[in-house]
Amino acid sequence: MVRTVGDYPGPEAAETLIRSLYAEHGRSLLAYATRLTGDRAAAEDVVQETLVRAWKHAGDLTAGKGSVRGWLLTVARNIVTDRARARAARPAEVADVEIRPPVEGDHSESVVNTMIVMDALDQVSPEHREVLVQLYYRGRSVAEAAKELGVPPGTVKSRSYYALRALRAVMAGTEAEVAR
Repeated sequence: MVRTVGDYPGPEAAETLIRSLYAEHGRSLLAYATRLTGDRAAAEDVVQETLVRAWKHAGDLTAGKGSVRGWLLTVARNIVTDRARARAARPAEVADVEIRPPVEGDHSESVVNTMIVMDALDQVSPEHREVLVQLYYRGRSVAEAAKELGVPPGTVKSRSYYALRALRAVMAGTEAEVAR
């Protein structure tokens, strides 16, 4: 059934026309757009844009200029074609490609930290230094360090506790007095 804006009296004639166009042709327009795009969401967008264009050109939808359904399907096809051309004209987006491996971390910080710790170890007592060297640098257990140093395991634990406190104090720059 062909309708024109004039068939709907009142200020909202174009809106009423679009509602009736959607009621009459919406399902077939959606099916056609879905076949063209292969995507239901994109087809719904095409139908919406088609009806917006029909609303803008409501005066052109007259009985003497062909079928309304044909006009709607042609507009939908043109919208799909325009969107495909717009995608093709835009440069392809590519993911960032790593051409070369990332630069390895600078080892200077670890060298500086080693120098600071070595300097701090020189400032603690020999007993504390021996325990820290056995436990942390040589990776020995408390029992192994005790056997190597010739002292009981409890003494190694105690010395390591006070040695770490003394080492922290030296590294913090304070001359804290550490017991034992």
